[in-house]
Amino acid sequence: MNEDINEDIYETAGFGDGTRAVRAGLPEAVKNEPPLPGPVFAAHFHLPGDVEGPYTYGRDTNPTWTLLEQAIGELEAPGQDVETVVFASGMAAVSAVLLSQARTGDTVVLPDDGYQALPLLREQLEAYGIRVRTAPTGDDAQLSVLEGARVLWIETPSNPGLDVCDVRRLVDAAHAGETLVAVDNTLATPLGQRPLELGADFSVASGTKGLTGHGDVLLGYVVCRDPALTARVRQWRKIVGAIPGPMESWLAHRSLATIQLRAQRQWANALAVAEALADRSEVTGLRYPGLASDPSHKTAARQMRGFGSVVSFTLPDRAHAERFMAALHLVEDATSFGGVRSTAERRGRWGGDAVAEGFIRFSAGAEDTEDLVADVLRALDRAVRTADGG
Repeated sequence: MNEDINEDIYETAGFGDGTRAVRAGLPEAVKNEPPLPGPVFAAHFHLPGDVEGPYTYGRDTNPTWTLLEQAIGELEAPGQDVETVVFASGMAAVSAVLLSQARTGDTVVLPDDGYQALPLLREQLEAYGIRVRTAPTGDDAQLSVLEGARVLWIETPSNPGLDVCDVRRLVDAAHAGETLVAVDNTLATPLGQRPLELGADFSVASGTKGLTGHGDVLLGYVVCRDPALTARVRQWRKIVGAIPGPMESWLAHRSLATIQLRAQRQWANALAVAEALADRSEVTGLRYPGLASDPSHKTAARQMRGFGSVVSFTLPDRAHAERFMAALHLVEDATSFGGVRSTAERRGRWGGDAVAEGFIRFSAGAEDTEDLVADVLRALDRAVRTADGG
């Protein structure tokens, strides 16, 4: 490394996303040691005498987590003093924030068009005596149910409908009433959106998706500026034991190095697919925040640095959507998103989402753009021909 580079600048926000991504969370170089140490498999650590030091027991801390948490913090909030807590899954991270910050008698505001598992979490919150209010993401509708809430949970863009809300506007209103704000940043990733810079108290995400991007790791995380709030999240992780394995943590850190390369291609592919879909008469309800014609584009453009890999649209009915899915060759029929291999699904097959039977959630991967768009158009053509008996 150039010795003229100021170490403090190097470690913070002095470089671009690509440089930051490939170096995020790396320890100081040691001769004959790997740049990224391998996973530390340990249930306990040598601990003679007084209990002190960073590593005592495997449910509390692990050196592999430490490096990953540092790396995620550097991506979510470059140059800021933040703390990150990693979890075994995205839902573990989501529930840790809400259940560690809200108490019996408190009120929590959730989106009613968010991730499919949120209704399950609502049931648990209400079982603990926590009141839950809901409103849609679009048009900043959660403002109408915000008064007196302990926590506001924002999901923007929403999954799967891709509505966007004005994070700064909601944060200002929430903080005026002493309401904490958590933003689910899963779909955008830290490269597409930085909730803490928009004023949120927590940035939360499923690292299973675009953060790690290879479809081989379950992971979640919480990033927060306030040490007291973070301590409650970390204590919750310790109590419920929702810890990631060292191998998963190491794989996640390894994968972070390519996040910019993956995201740039995925975002370009998503936009290209959305533009191709816009010309199809059988496609309705097309949503992608990167389209200038999208209802959320202006808001998204003000607060997002990239518009994500997910496109949503509706085909005429269930049979038409299933013909389309069966005709795809480069796109896997799978329920996740954000991976290097394109995926799609007829979302209504799960139930729980307020979507039409022909609704498709499409996640653009890192294939060549021309190949991916051609595959989508061929599948659409085949779905129409098959319906006509051709």
